[in-house]
Amino acid sequence: MLMKKERFDCKTARNIPVESVLSRIGLFPKRNLEKDAWYLSPFRSETKASFKVSKVLNRWYDHGEGRGGNVIDLVILLKNCTVSEALNFLKEESESFSFQQPKQSKRKETKNYEIVNIDKIKNPTLISYLQSRKIDVSLAKKYCKELHYSVGTSEAKSNSNVKTYYAIAFKNDLEGYEIRNKFFKGCLGKKSITTILNQSCTASLFESWSDFLSYLTLKSMIPDEDFIILNSTSLIKKTEKLLNRYHTLKVFFDNDAAGKNILDFVKNKANSNVLDCSVHYSSHEDLNEYLVNVKKRAV
Repeated sequence: MLMKKERFDCKTARNIPVESVLSRIGLFPKRNLEKDAWYLSPFRSETKASFKVSKVLNRWYDHGEGRGGNVIDLVILLKNCTVSEALNFLKEESESFSFQQPKQSKRKETKNYEIVNIDKIKNPTLISYLQSRKIDVSLAKKYCKELHYSVGTSEAKSNSNVKTYYAIAFKNDLEGYEIRNKFFKGCLGKKSITTILNQSCTASLFESWSDFLSYLTLKSMIPDEDFIILNSTSLIKKTEKLLNRYHTLKVFFDNDAAGKNILDFVKNKANSNVLDCSVHYSSHEDLNEYLVNVKKRAV
């Protein structure tokens, strides 16, 4: 018998750790204690951490603003959105495995998916998706695959209730896959960054594979550079040991709070020459949006 899928409501959303949301936007604690953590406020510029997160209560309080709340309240303020929009954001992030919930038992975890097939990108729907984002399909085929996977428990599979899906897949350094199609984005396997090393003294950094491929599309070539793709802003710390390998770091992060926070991280940790390349697409959300607009203007 299939278990009923848990409804994602306010009660469910409030279980998502506040710390996970903050790491998602590129904020990390300045002081990390047993029961609480202290951050620089995401709502203003400050040098002394005044934003407290209680690990016990999973609540936050901004001493500088004199206000606090739960994780839903935080998302509403960060994104200037409604409760419904905040729930959609938290649901999407939880489904893409960005949040790691506290383990309730030591029972061995089993994956609820199976990779059915990995091949070259051939599906017309996936090609159409790439074209809608103005990404050069030949470049996408070089760095990505078409991945077919099934989702469901062993019991579901035995009852022929399992569904098979397909998506564009971009491999990370831990053999996991960032997957994306028109309707879904997530990760199969372990979450990690992706490094593409060409023995260069210059590295370009991106938040996502779509921005990486947008860069190559704009260049109409593959530059003689190394490439570091975060696959999530929360993974920025995984780049720390890589940053000082290079003479020059070209950073192509999003033009939002999370992008600026992780840019600051790179600047603080690297002894290299750090170039903030977002100035070239400052009126756009990210590099892919810039590419789409450039192609539209050309037409």
